[in-house]
Amino acid sequence: MDEEVRLTNRVGRRRPLSTGLLDWVDRELRRALPGRCAFCLGAGERGCPWCAPCFAALPWNQPACPCCGEPGVDGLAGRICGACLREPPGFARTQAPLRYVGEVAGLMQRFKFQASPRAGTVLVALLEAGLPAERRAWPEALVAVPLHPRRARARGFDQAHWLASRLARRLALPMVRAVRRRDTRSQRGLDRAGRRRNLRHAFAVERALPRRVVLLDDVMTTGSTLDALARACRESGAEEVEVWAVARTPRHDLC
Repeated sequence: MDEEVRLTNRVGRRRPLSTGLLDWVDRELRRALPGRCAFCLGAGERGCPWCAPCFAALPWNQPACPCCGEPGVDGLAGRICGACLREPPGFARTQAPLRYVGEVAGLMQRFKFQASPRAGTVLVALLEAGLPAERRAWPEALVAVPLHPRRARARGFDQAHWLASRLARRLALPMVRAVRRRDTRSQRGLDRAGRRRNLRHAFAVERALPRRVVLLDDVMTTGSTLDALARACRESGAEEVEVWAVARTPRHDLC
């Protein structure tokens, strides 16, 4: 039986996925598909799970607002968007190298809903590749956006924590766990004020944080969840908070 099918069956039985099991599956998949591009299955770049043409064709999030990562237009490259100027979020910067469309959306869905460790490993590699070298050395700790335990049990794993734990190992950074106190209702259909009310006091960090902290999520949508977690981190001692996400959903796609 295919390893990803086995993993999906485990999720169907609502068992938590152990990091050790996922690491083993990753190793087996790399042996089975050595040097193959995750997108076209052609020959990959040396040491990378993609080929150069597929990598170049990905929907890179450039230009984008440096504060919230909202995709922008060429004439506004490097400028903070109007929403962040009117109401600055709890975080100072966002690194979201890709847009949540096309191949990236498909890869993310295989990771989140089919529990594909191959897709997850590619996402971690894409996030690392999309980070400027100076940003990789910037944080003193990583904090993954936590799922509520009820949702984590239903899905079988906490995808942001899975990504963060692997990236933390790659970058030799400590991880700090945040707690989701409430299983909040969906943000869909809520305006900005409604989203903030929905997430008020939803998160807590139950230990002191270092000065520079990065929040990590798989996909950044409106930024409201990350804003709420950033404020909780500041309450626990963080002075500078930055967001890293694999992909950013363009705001017009949320309507």
